[in-house]
Amino acid sequence: MSETPPPVRLVVLYGGQSAEHDVSRVSAAHVLRAVDTTRYQVDPVAITPEGRWLRSDATVAALAAGAHALPDALDAAGTQLSPQDTVAPVEAHQQVVVLPLLHGPRGEDGTVQGLLELADVAYVGSGVLGSAANMDKVMSKVVAGAAGLPQVRHLAVRDVEVDDALVARVGRELGWPVFVKPANMGSSVGVTRADGPEALHEALALATSFDEWAVVEEAVTAREIEVGVLGNESPRASVPGEIVPTHDFYDYEDKYLDGAAEMVIPADLPPAVAEEARELALRAFKALRCDGLARVDFFYEEGGRGLLFNEINTMPGFTPFSMFPSLWAATGVPYAQLIDELVALALARHAHRAPHRRQR
Repeated sequence: MSETPPPVRLVVLYGGQSAEHDVSRVSAAHVLRAVDTTRYQVDPVAITPEGRWLRSDATVAALAAGAHALPDALDAAGTQLSPQDTVAPVEAHQQVVVLPLLHGPRGEDGTVQGLLELADVAYVGSGVLGSAANMDKVMSKVVAGAAGLPQVRHLAVRDVEVDDALVARVGRELGWPVFVKPANMGSSVGVTRADGPEALHEALALATSFDEWAVVEEAVTAREIEVGVLGNESPRASVPGEIVPTHDFYDYEDKYLDGAAEMVIPADLPPAVAEEARELALRAFKALRCDGLARVDFFYEEGGRGLLFNEINTMPGFTPFSMFPSLWAATGVPYAQLIDELVALALARHAHRAPHRRQR
């Protein structure tokens, strides 16, 4: 009689070294509240802003007491681990899945994914290429353009290229106002609107303090439409949702501090537009080498160019009230089931890629 295999070891990796460290800690707390601890051996591991890997002893104790004992945001303290120990099975024949709830650079950009590939461990989300290409807004737009996805007009700018000639080019080719974004950052960190040359200099100084590359985009009068995608080689799309910001645009404060931005799910769109948003989301997901999950964001220019691809978030905010889980709840996949499906997708992707990792 065969032995019952040990439960999957689910390593919930959170924190990280980006400006989105605190956002990640909140997402992780909600995931741990929802995880079925009878199905998984859950191991919460924090990455500190300095880059240390720590098993969160306080979180382990809270989990033992019950989900009600978990804080609103997990701490980033505990017993130091090596990355190798973090992803190793603790029982024979045990499957390990890492859920990297890391937002932004050094977490969502292919760096941690590369480490997990070298460790030969299953993990939730896109691989090295998909993570890196989508984290970098410059490369994401290059690939999206090659795939024929409609986009707003934009320019890529490197920090060493910022001068009066560049500012004049922005005014000539994009007009005013424009939006300026760091190429490798999420949660609208470092994003500002510039109404003229002086403001553009200031906006570029801020954006390039986060990354050496920035994107300057034309401003559009448009609605912000988002679609969740779930799957590997045969992905499916959620109903579209809409963000209704209270600020000039959907900035960090509107997302996380003021809490006033409204999510409308499903978005009030003509059926044909809603279906087009889902189709474009799947095209973008495949073209930009995504796996597991992603949130695909669009601008919807009513009476104009219609849906315009904005960006893909390969590890979107993951509280039950965040857009991605809310989209799937409205599509018939509740929060706890969503986590289970992501773990299954991670294991399936790892198994599918196994033959390609063998030496020839």
